[in-house]
Amino acid sequence: MSNNEQEQKPVVCIGAALVDELFHLSESLLPATTNDATVTKTAGGVARNIAHQLALLDVPVELISVFGEDSDGDWLRFVCAQAGVGLSGSVTKKGLSGKYTGIISEDGALFTAFLTNAANHLITPEHLHSQRDLLVNASFILADANVSVESIDWLLAFSLETGIPFIIEPVSVPPARKLHNRNLKGLYLITPNEDELPALCNSGAATMEEQIQELLQRGVHKIWLHRGAEGSTLFTKSGSLHLNAPEIEVLDCTGAGDGSVTGYLLGKYLMKRDAECLKMAHTLSAEILQVQGAIATHLSQEKIVSLIPSYYPS
Repeated sequence: MSNNEQEQKPVVCIGAALVDELFHLSESLLPATTNDATVTKTAGGVARNIAHQLALLDVPVELISVFGEDSDGDWLRFVCAQAGVGLSGSVTKKGLSGKYTGIISEDGALFTAFLTNAANHLITPEHLHSQRDLLVNASFILADANVSVESIDWLLAFSLETGIPFIIEPVSVPPARKLHNRNLKGLYLITPNEDELPALCNSGAATMEEQIQELLQRGVHKIWLHRGAEGSTLFTKSGSLHLNAPEIEVLDCTGAGDGSVTGYLLGKYLMKRDAECLKMAHTLSAEILQVQGAIATHLSQEKIVSLIPSYYPS
């Protein structure tokens, strides 16, 4: 596929669109009493965040998600449309929109979070089949693991049929557990962190090495393990590729993982090799860690490329 051909094909993101309500603690959390905090409201959801950031970076993108028939749903749709995200494949449901409520510690780390009203069960195989004309023109398909295993199975079969690379972002441990016994033959990429990796595997795989080997044997082409401050490692049957994380002062961890996946997809869109894609991913993630919320609105393709040498001088 030439660069010009790739530029005409959108990335299709499938999964949650949420209102992120984040409570930032000013001191250590005290249980069973009142804690001082500031609150921010932003548009969120893993698939939506990735779609939004890609659109801001001038990558064509379509989002298949679920919006409530309420003021939050109207607002989420407006934010997506303003960023340039296509929504023709999305669903509108009666009732409340999904919400992610996070408690952020004074050091910027996530203390805990709650997910409500996401309604991702409405993204059914039947709905995906109805969007076949949209999906068959994708350059990449990405789904977050909040969607049903039936829909993930449908997307895997579709990817095998069409040859369109399919990526799964596990999101967190509970949705990752849904995949521990699934046939993942032909999956292009899965992007767990160190907590999600064992949840994806059978109980017999005890070590990280055994877990990576299990996923490779189950048919995954690439496993990209996110290791926080230790960086990330991309595993394939032919070997591994590691990249350290840059040292930065973290303001807010929200969306850093989403930004990393976005950076990798941007690299692939620009026809870069995996080593350069990882640098682009870490650079975008580092920029997001230094702003409040899950989206870095100050970046462009050119800006990210120009920032890579400042994080990775060699």
